[in-house]
Amino acid sequence: MSTQKRRLHVVLLSVVTIIIVILTIISSPVSLIASSSPRDNNTATSGHLGLHNEQQPQPQSPLSIVESMRGAGIGQGNLTKTVTTGSNASSLLKTNNTLYVFSRAKSELTTPENNTHTGEFGDGVNIALIKPTFTAAAYNHAFYDFYKKYAKVQAGVNITSDLNLLSSKISNQTTGTINSVFAMLQLIKNLEWITQGANISILTDADVDNGSMIFSNNQNKNDGNNNNNAYDIIILGHQEYVTQQEYNNLKKFVAHGGTMIILDGNVFYAEVNYDRNNQTVTLAKGHSWAFNGKSAWRSIGERWANETSQWVGSNYLCDLCVKIFSNNPFGYIPHEEQYITNPHDIILLNYNASIPRRNLLLSKPVIATYELNYQNGKVIALGIYTDDIISNARFDRYLDSLLLQYDIRTRD
Repeated sequence: MSTQKRRLHVVLLSVVTIIIVILTIISSPVSLIASSSPRDNNTATSGHLGLHNEQQPQPQSPLSIVESMRGAGIGQGNLTKTVTTGSNASSLLKTNNTLYVFSRAKSELTTPENNTHTGEFGDGVNIALIKPTFTAAAYNHAFYDFYKKYAKVQAGVNITSDLNLLSSKISNQTTGTINSVFAMLQLIKNLEWITQGANISILTDADVDNGSMIFSNNQNKNDGNNNNNAYDIIILGHQEYVTQQEYNNLKKFVAHGGTMIILDGNVFYAEVNYDRNNQTVTLAKGHSWAFNGKSAWRSIGERWANETSQWVGSNYLCDLCVKIFSNNPFGYIPHEEQYITNPHDIILLNYNASIPRRNLLLSKPVIATYELNYQNGKVIALGIYTDDIISNARFDRYLDSLLLQYDIRTRD
């Protein structure tokens, strides 16, 4: 064979090799971003690890729900199917025969800087902000000191020492969740800006536990829903620790036609008992522990995981597990988030979270702002820990727009 032919063969072989390499790269699945170790926050543990260390049933098989949600988002890939219905055009995300609806009718939610609303709430709308006083007590040099000291205890071991740490006094001076308190104060300013006639009340977890503050015997609404809610809207912050009665009352509030807005991730994670006479809260079950007053032992992570999925629509992910949000209009830094676990959630803003594979059992949990209709009411959850960005101007405009999108102007 001549030298020229040999050179031609070499060139052809090189070209074929390059083509094969390119085709191989294109056809290979894209791997997740390299993982990073979760950072510690102001708690005494390295995170709740709601999905890491708990052997508990997951709500509605979240692994099967979100396993194939890689790069989920409106108009991305072949997972999204567009359904046009006039002004209510939306997108359906189908994964493993589970449909999640993306709303397009509320288009302003993605353009917060365009929000020019002011004074548009209807006169007489009743709004209650619930201060997370039970959670503040748990963080006040109490529960988390216990969690840290016994972090290496395995299942089946009863702890009978330091049990005083699993009870904590409720105090207005508690600073354990100062960010949530600040967020509530900031939110009041937002509400006052966009409303002129609403009645805004500040309640506590104890008020919701009692129930008399959020329910009324005067059924003056002719809506046929047996609605005895005292408020149209209830807004929660970092309600990580709640009593069983508080949990039940909030569920009843939504079922009766109320709108519950959840500002933060990591809600309804653990149950506490409330002593009204002594003004203390005591851990009952959740956050990987159970306590009966005499001993404590390893238990489930999220207290009402399956039930919360059904009526709230999401569950707690874990602390600092997200590496990055590719859709991040507010410059939010990953902290504590909720992930979608209900197929009826209507996704308003998908943050397109990237999760290091080694950190989670779930390859692609969907973290999003969403709404969920439950019986006669509605739950709206931000999905992220908004205390961290409550002073962010773009987020404030987004939140204003979000509040104004819903039928809360019912008394004009």
